[in-house]
Amino acid sequence: MDQQSKDLEKITKDLFSYLEVPADFQIKKEEDLVVIHLKSDEPGVLIGYHGQALDALQQMITLMAFRKFGQWVRILVDVEDYREKRKEALERMAQSAAQKVKLSGQNETFPPMSSFERRIIHLALADQPEVETISEGQGNQRSVVIKPALPNQDKPKV
Repeated sequence: MDQQSKDLEKITKDLFSYLEVPADFQIKKEEDLVVIHLKSDEPGVLIGYHGQALDALQQMITLMAFRKFGQWVRILVDVEDYREKRKEALERMAQSAAQKVKLSGQNETFPPMSSFERRIIHLALADQPEVETISEGQGNQRSVVIKPALPNQDKPKV
């Protein structure tokens, strides 16, 4: 284990100790990304509503790493493959909504979600010329709208 991984292990251990949340973790380096896999008896506490607690943990660890190293380190924090499962669920929701839009001709609006989740929706439907996706709203009220594509309209690149 290199020094950066040891330092990230200490940062993560200290954070969970301070939060008084029991969790085991494993750190893996994947090219320019550091992945911290968490395990807990109560994963829901670490994940939060639609991953908000998980996103906050990731942001805190990233900021603590920046203070330690003086440079940004790409860090992904995950609990029991939540992020992959959420991605698959969002892709299924996007495909289902796109089918509704194609059949009804009516727009479908998703509830507000993070930029990470909105991007998953946009990418899931990028290759479907019959529909287009746009993000509407401001701040944490920003959501994705799926609507019928206008005829002879090139889809913008995501």
